[in-house]
Amino acid sequence: MPHPLIPQIIETATPVAHRLGFDVVDAAFHTNQSPPVLRIDIRHASRDITLDDCEAMSRALDAVLDETNIIPDAYVLEISSAGISRVLSTDRDFVSFKGFPVTVITHEPFRGDMSLTGQLIKRDDESVQLNCKGRSITIPRHIINRVQFADPS
Repeated sequence: MPHPLIPQIIETATPVAHRLGFDVVDAAFHTNQSPPVLRIDIRHASRDITLDDCEAMSRALDAVLDETNIIPDAYVLEISSAGISRVLSTDRDFVSFKGFPVTVITHEPFRGDMSLTGQLIKRDDESVQLNCKGRSITIPRHIINRVQFADPS
């Protein structure tokens, strides 16, 4: 389960990233490390992320996080390139990869399974819809842990 501050951190980081021409793809707060590590993954729509891009995002976001004091204790901020991720996270991912084979992993059993594989039909505010062997399956988003590309069989 993601750290409870992640939604607020993403909400804060997204406008900073957009001003620099990036998208925030993912965030994780690893509190089991000393000091804790906040990792933000970014990408650019038309080119690879460079070390200079990561540095620019780090400086800009560090200033905003310090100002908002979302994380009151010491932590390390890491900015990295999202690269090619197996996890679908953004609205753009779900539109771009419609029809691709994906696996939906849930927090709790859905129809007796914690993992369902099928072709992605769509995602909306309430659910993710898959075509599983010719049948449409609608999985509520509130029980979904992640959606990722299916392993090739």
